[in-house]
Amino acid sequence: MNDRDYLLLTPGPLTTSDTVKQAMLFDSCTWDEDYNIGVVQAIRARLEELASATSGYTSVLLQGSGSYAVEAVLGTALGAQDKLLIVSNGAYGARMAALMGIDHHCYDCGETAAPDVTAMEALLLADARISHIALVHCETTTGMLNPLAQVAALAARLGKTLIVDAMSSFGGIPLDVGQLGIDFLISSANKCIQGVPGFAFVIARRSELEKCAGRSRSLSLDLYAQWRCMEDHAGKWRFTSPTHSVLAFAQALRELDLEGGIAARYARYGENQRRLVAGMRALGFDTLLEDGLHSPIITAFYSPQAENYRFGEFYQRLKRQGFVIYPGKVSHSDCFRIGNIGEVYPQDIDRLLDAVSRAMYWQH
Repeated sequence: MNDRDYLLLTPGPLTTSDTVKQAMLFDSCTWDEDYNIGVVQAIRARLEELASATSGYTSVLLQGSGSYAVEAVLGTALGAQDKLLIVSNGAYGARMAALMGIDHHCYDCGETAAPDVTAMEALLLADARISHIALVHCETTTGMLNPLAQVAALAARLGKTLIVDAMSSFGGIPLDVGQLGIDFLISSANKCIQGVPGFAFVIARRSELEKCAGRSRSLSLDLYAQWRCMEDHAGKWRFTSPTHSVLAFAQALRELDLEGGIAARYARYGENQRRLVAGMRALGFDTLLEDGLHSPIITAFYSPQAENYRFGEFYQRLKRQGFVIYPGKVSHSDCFRIGNIGEVYPQDIDRLLDAVSRAMYWQH
């Protein structure tokens, strides 16, 4: 079996459709209007529509993985006088605390607990210098879906700028950026839109982004400068554009529409996740989180408490059957993770469950 045959049950990169892959078989010139206006500008407009962010919002694409865009937002949106409240209940929230020497307070609520909005409010009232809040919507360390609506309401009530890492949720979970009052939403091409790696994107409140001129702590990660270049030069990127990834993303957006949009994709992902959890429990696996905390994106399962269990062996047995799962990332629990986003359907989950039953060598 070669790599093309594996079903990637991970939080991204994902299994993509053949037509998304085929879209990359064309070469584009980064100065050509057919590319910049016909593809890049069309993508920007479609992203704003998908986010319900067509009034007072704008979008900007940025080379690199999602972490590049997170760093670009934090390094551009926060001025020297600003302070950031980071909500951390997993590796991706914690990662923000290490960036660029930004003044911050890390609210660590534990990897298996949802943020307590009352506790957050107390922190904000106790420190008037905190000007921004950063939250990971779907924390793929555990698969937890954090309470975005409640945090957004708190930010609005206290007048704080809200930054949302929606890396693993945008495109797979309905989000109304304008209604929620999100100021900066960050996601990536190779997540729920089901494109390939190569760039990330930010949907930003225009008035907030306009304040960011000259703030960036980086040349290449200057979100404001990248936005102005795309605005002033009809979709032109400041530095070399990942053209093939962009073409794949344009095709992935078309396929999202053909599926029925975000609502239909959300329904598919939800069915995948429910079928996965029910089937794994029937095989004797327990979930790390309570059901009410699960996202439809990825699920963490406790490793079997068997003396001869080794994740590496379990992983290879599944891989030989055509399935790639993910190791755990939780600090204090022995877990592994299974994602169900990408070009994955309920019948694929059924095939996976059959493969898991045959890979459970510690019971044989």
